[in-house]
Amino acid sequence: MKDLRIVFMGTPDFAVPTLQTLVEHKYNVVAVITAPDKPAGRGQKLNQSPVKEYAVEQGIPVLQPTNLKSEAFLEELRSYKANLQVIVAFRMLPKVVWAMPELGSFNIHASLLPQYRGAAPINWAIINGEKETGVTSFFLKHEIDTGDLIYQEQVPILEEDDFGSLYEKLKYKGADLALRTVQAIERGDVQPQPQLTSQEAKHASKIFKDTCAINWNQPAEQVRNFIRGLSPYPTAWANLNGKNFKIYKVEVLKDTAYTSEPGTLHTDNKTFLHIQTAAGAVSILDLQMEGKKRMPVQDLLRGFNFEV
Repeated sequence: MKDLRIVFMGTPDFAVPTLQTLVEHKYNVVAVITAPDKPAGRGQKLNQSPVKEYAVEQGIPVLQPTNLKSEAFLEELRSYKANLQVIVAFRMLPKVVWAMPELGSFNIHASLLPQYRGAAPINWAIINGEKETGVTSFFLKHEIDTGDLIYQEQVPILEEDDFGSLYEKLKYKGADLALRTVQAIERGDVQPQPQLTSQEAKHASKIFKDTCAINWNQPAEQVRNFIRGLSPYPTAWANLNGKNFKIYKVEVLKDTAYTSEPGTLHTDNKTFLHIQTAAGAVSILDLQMEGKKRMPVQDLLRGFNFEV
């Protein structure tokens, strides 16, 4: 196999370990493509993506196109003469981009495809109470997350996992899988398999603020899964006593029985805050009132009383 010339595409922190792994294993990453810098904070200072920050540190050329079909960008991309493209947590690519390198373009996706195709696979796997997820490498084709499978690695979802902890596990597992995939392509012994789609495949649609509202008319365990699937970001929320609260962590009450309506608060305003669900109740452990910082429930109750 001739020497690989790799173009890497990615934007968030999730993509950095993969790029770093390729660099540290001495692969020739000839260019990085990432999102344009965005203004952030009070001063609207331009922020670089985590992938750009790492690429600049390593002296790798960075491209930040606003239009992936523009002739100027395509000409610049062709000039790097890449024969492989590696994509992690980037936007949807037009065919003219993903079909460019002779060895193809592969993506790392944070689920066991065909399960959880879409923008938020980590969140939805936890929200739906799955006990297992993983990472998949696959060659790109036109329909999103449908290309031929290369490798998959399974990762258990533990009872104590939330979105934050599972995200960390999968970003490093994804980096290992990307390395294994590149090595196989380099050896020329990749045998991609078509994805088998079924009616049972669950989708991982993008999550919006409205999606994050807690529905107390669900059983307690379902409410707990929903909250941990969105913690610490983008965070489940509820309106309690007329104020909006982000809720980061709850536990299901095993031995406490209430006969109230779903959404009813029970508290001594000192040590606990319980909320009734459709079946059982949850104890809120960690939350954030609008305009305040995140804190354990006992700390909040020292300065704020709920009307029951």
